[in-house]
Amino acid sequence: MHRILPKVSPAARSGLVVFTLLLCVGCDSHHLTTAPPVKSDVAEATLAVSELAMSDSVSADVTSPADMATSTTLGGPLEGLDAADLARFAAGLAEFQDVETTEDGLGPVFNEASCTTCHSGPVGGTTGRAETRFGRWGRRGFDPLAELGGSLLQDHAIGRVDTEHGAYTFVPEVVPRAASVSALRITTPLFGLGLVEAVTDASLLALAQFQASHSPSTRGTPHMVTEIRTGATRVGRFGWKAQVATLHQFSGDAYLNEMGITSPDFPEENAPQGNRDALAFNPVPTMNDDGEGVERFADFMTLLGPPPRGPRTGQTIAGGIVFLKVGCANCHTPTLVTGDSPVPALAHKAFQPFSDFLLHDMGVLGDAIVQGQASGRQMRTAPLWGLSARPVFLHDGRARTPVDAILEHGGQGSSARSRFTRLDARERQALLAFLNSL
Repeated sequence: MHRILPKVSPAARSGLVVFTLLLCVGCDSHHLTTAPPVKSDVAEATLAVSELAMSDSVSADVTSPADMATSTTLGGPLEGLDAADLARFAAGLAEFQDVETTEDGLGPVFNEASCTTCHSGPVGGTTGRAETRFGRWGRRGFDPLAELGGSLLQDHAIGRVDTEHGAYTFVPEVVPRAASVSALRITTPLFGLGLVEAVTDASLLALAQFQASHSPSTRGTPHMVTEIRTGATRVGRFGWKAQVATLHQFSGDAYLNEMGITSPDFPEENAPQGNRDALAFNPVPTMNDDGEGVERFADFMTLLGPPPRGPRTGQTIAGGIVFLKVGCANCHTPTLVTGDSPVPALAHKAFQPFSDFLLHDMGVLGDAIVQGQASGRQMRTAPLWGLSARPVFLHDGRARTPVDAILEHGGQGSSARSRFTRLDARERQALLAFLNSL
């Protein structure tokens, strides 16, 4: 059913594109994801959607279509998986819950011994566990201080070991004195990441083009990164800086940097505090994982379902309109569509992450850490789905409530923050009810 919205500002209208996407393309939604970003069905569909979005009457109350990706349980598998994929999910979940030991190759420095330590409450979520990044700013820009163990600090170590080279005690890393900046980052939820991976690069590039044309003050920047397996340049989408493009690479990166487990794509151990001589005492110097564990973890993330939406009420529908009015949807894109996938349950599906997975200049809310092409002020738009299951908010967990998080927005988020502060009590309550329903 279509509802007629009140007249809204041009900035808010540009966000309406995401609510009208499915209505505009209908059965041809796959055109958004299968072609190059320029002079393609992707760009043509985006332009068609933009014309509808800029009109004064658009529906924000979209009933989930038949091809909407869903799950019934937070932390459960994607709906529609066949028996083989359900078996892959179960094997991946077992790997996800496994606790690594020193004999498995844990360490010598690490953050946690199991994925579930940071990604639980529920399974695949986040405990709000914070990790530390550090570096140094100077005349030549940002230095991650890799020679001192940066930029990610590993705050656990395996302790004393006795090897053929003698005894040695590995100790947790600390932020070195040479660092001029350090920042906390909480672990991100893993819900629905297979859907995020299945969105084509062309779609994200087209979305960035659309933003540049229709909401230039809040336009996002695709983070172009290298896929290790192929050497290809891809659009990043995972991590607080969108620094990783694929779940396989995201998995291998986590095994190495969070648990100290080496694998074919990440064969070199992290030197404790940058001291490579200490690696002579590494009790398991050979490859720790032949790639099977990494692949199973990637399978778990690929097949983990998106967060189920809460009940839609008159208040949440009104809150969705406020979400557009404030300008939140300019960056927190509600609906995306996947492209081809070997998993039928992931192919050509609409889903609602409430993120464009692009980089935005967040001003003082940036963490001052540079990764790849992402500057110290830029952060990836955080997906809002599953918001009610999070213990803390923003990249460093500084916000305890959604209101706190909104009020911390700076840079390209400043206008939305200012509009939020001008809402009356009824509008604010509706917006919060909408956010809590995601």
